[in-house]
Amino acid sequence: MTTTTLPARTGGGLTGAVHAEWTKFWSVRSTWLSLAAAAVLMIVYAVAVASSIRFGADDAMAPHEIAIGGSFYLSQFAVLAVAALFITGEYASGSIRSTLQWVPVRDRMLLAKGIVLVPVLFVFGLVLAMAGMLIAQPLLGGLGRTTTVPAALLAMTGMGAYFALLGLLALGVGAAVRSTAGAITLVFAILLALPMVFAPLGGEAILGFFPGLAGTNGMVGSGQQNPVFHTPSPYAPWIGLLICAVWSAVSLAAGRMVLTRRDA
Repeated sequence: MTTTTLPARTGGGLTGAVHAEWTKFWSVRSTWLSLAAAAVLMIVYAVAVASSIRFGADDAMAPHEIAIGGSFYLSQFAVLAVAALFITGEYASGSIRSTLQWVPVRDRMLLAKGIVLVPVLFVFGLVLAMAGMLIAQPLLGGLGRTTTVPAALLAMTGMGAYFALLGLLALGVGAAVRSTAGAITLVFAILLALPMVFAPLGGEAILGFFPGLAGTNGMVGSGQQNPVFHTPSPYAPWIGLLICAVWSAVSLAAGRMVLTRRDA
């Protein structure tokens, strides 16, 4: 991964650092390829599930439920790659030294990366949810459940918020482990492996405190069925997103600690 640094602008405080990180984010192919992969995966999932429902091979689902499933099973992992590479790619190429030379306040560098990630991934999640629903609706042929306007808006905003928080989680882990493979593996474990380990110990209740289930609960209303885990959401959507935010905050705190205490 090749990155671009802008020394002339990064010296101007946080605004300059954000400008430089924004330029670096969009100047590498991994960003475009990962976002394109997330979009393709959502399209493939929406077409496959909606078609199977239409031809009687699957239980009925609403378009927004199909979009939520596509985000959890497939698209979120491409989003995870985008966010992890945003910092681990610099360690892999050695360009992190130039970045920290021109932005010597390390907290500022990490904050600037987060400021870039949050709006990009929020909008991307919102658009991706809309695309999944628009693709699934005609393919269902009237056989799926109905998606109301409030349900569609909740799925879109919830997916956007979840992707943004997932990006911050991956950013913090990436800053802590400094390895793309390590960061992706660790976040993957948090999303899927650890819930599977702890589920037999604490039942379904404990799963709601892991970011994967909490994030999908943030896309449906309280008491409504989570289309991924097929259980009613036990809390309001904002609580699910708040749980994700706590995970992200802990991750960023760990990343900041390593970033400020270790050499590049």
